[in-house]
Amino acid sequence: MTTAATKAALVTGGGIGIGAATALVLGREGYHVFVTDVLAPEGEAVAAAIRSAGGNAEFARLDVTDTAACTAVVAAANARFGALSALVVNAGIAPRAGYEILTDEKWDEVFDIDLKGQFRLIRAAAPAMSARRQGAIACVSSIAGAVVGWDDHWHYSAAKAGITGLVKAAACELAKHNVRVNGVAPGLIRTAQALSVENSMGPEGLAAAAPGVPLGRIGEASEIAEVLAFLVSEKASYLTGQTLVVDGGLTVGL
Repeated sequence: MTTAATKAALVTGGGIGIGAATALVLGREGYHVFVTDVLAPEGEAVAAAIRSAGGNAEFARLDVTDTAACTAVVAAANARFGALSALVVNAGIAPRAGYEILTDEKWDEVFDIDLKGQFRLIRAAAPAMSARRQGAIACVSSIAGAVVGWDDHWHYSAAKAGITGLVKAAACELAKHNVRVNGVAPGLIRTAQALSVENSMGPEGLAAAAPGVPLGRIGEASEIAEVLAFLVSEKASYLTGQTLVVDGGLTVGL
């Protein structure tokens, strides 16, 4: 039986992949989950799955490049819960574009979504979290940028590296208000992005890469979700300003 939640979480890019998996875990952990995405049917399905499992969730369509919309969706959550207890900023794209065809417009699009999109939500959520002196923010980065580079993805790698700096700066600023900010840099994870032949490794590429991962396999979105849920929980109450690499040992084994 569904009971009213007393804490709220907002997840961007919550319709598929790591975002969807994280929304499901947070629903299980007792949050009222605001699932947001530009993919309405997928986001609605995730919210419905949380409710079917006995949790509390709703979907709100959100384009993270729209400053007014980002502000509004956070304000709506704050009006009902006082402040978000957890914010997971995950929405992102990773289109392949070698530098020869990497136009200013392609560069700006990725930065607007992957980096500035995270900033827009953090900026909107931080005041109420700070006033309540509680809350945690988790940013999804990538080993591409945070640790290593990725050919044909200069814009994506640069944006993801920027998230590491954003995490550190936001953590320093918000710590005085007892608000924590951390990041996760996933490695090779079985998501729609990674399975895309056009923009990433594709199924065959992932299969070929698996033996090079010290743990011997490709990660699952649910495994990243569990780390994100930990970071926004009280179990991580003394952890802030860090970007945790979750890659099965890939980058330490290089």
